[in-house]
Amino acid sequence: MSLKTRLQQHKILVAPGVYDGLTAAIAASAGFEALYLSGAAVAYTRLGRPDIGLTSVTEMTETMALIADRTDLPVIIDADTGFGNALNAQRTMGLYERAGASALQVEDQTYPKRCGHLSDKSLIPAAEMAGKVKAMADARRSAETLIIARTDAIAVEGFSAAIDRAETYLEAGADVLFVEAPQSREQLSGIAKHFEGRVPLLANMVEGGATPITGADDLEEQGYSIVIFPGGIVRAIARTAGDYYQSLLENGSNRPFAARMYDFDGLNGVIGTAELLAKGAAYDRDES
Repeated sequence: MSLKTRLQQHKILVAPGVYDGLTAAIAASAGFEALYLSGAAVAYTRLGRPDIGLTSVTEMTETMALIADRTDLPVIIDADTGFGNALNAQRTMGLYERAGASALQVEDQTYPKRCGHLSDKSLIPAAEMAGKVKAMADARRSAETLIIARTDAIAVEGFSAAIDRAETYLEAGADVLFVEAPQSREQLSGIAKHFEGRVPLLANMVEGGATPITGADDLEEQGYSIVIFPGGIVRAIARTAGDYYQSLLENGSNRPFAARMYDFDGLNGVIGTAELLAKGAAYDRDES
């Protein structure tokens, strides 16, 4: 089922954040229907740096291709600002589509951007962002590839301005709207009520961010179609990694940490080592 078809269902789509083939495979095995390739998560893991626009379109495209090689699940990919103007956004559309993305999320911040839950963001004019949305729609090769238009205006221009900007992006051709960083449940509900029945809406849950953490069932009841948890996996792994390295340093062995980690065979089971080796051996024996 394509992402576009899936969004016609009433049930909310939960898309966990991933950042490489391993996390994508584990999320797929857990039973999720779609994945979210987070630009923040790639910055955290590949660069060890914050989400302040340091990742490149090339790094994101390479990561997308590796994930598409590992799973057939639809992937929503963070396109940041399109990495420049409307022409850059068109090129980003082409690169991401060829790499296997099902939906591109583009935002109205200036470039370089920063995480939607950081302060001191700045925005491009709404008309310029609408032009990017139109340019991306013109460039996409498949009508199944969705454009998710994000506005960061709540923190910069206020709630009403964010709604106005989202309306502009919808008129420009956005398939899904993402009003970033609502500061209360009332704002979350207000967004859903304003666009009710008109367009799928995406909500973003960031642990410790500006938006109160809300469960998928509640968001579905409010009227949201997608909820993403973009950086949760990195926060979980970073905490575990810190504990692991401290334990190894203090104990000189992984024995005290063994219950919190896979052993050699356990990890090989997760990544399908035996199945892949058997597949290779079958080709070696092929006499046709």
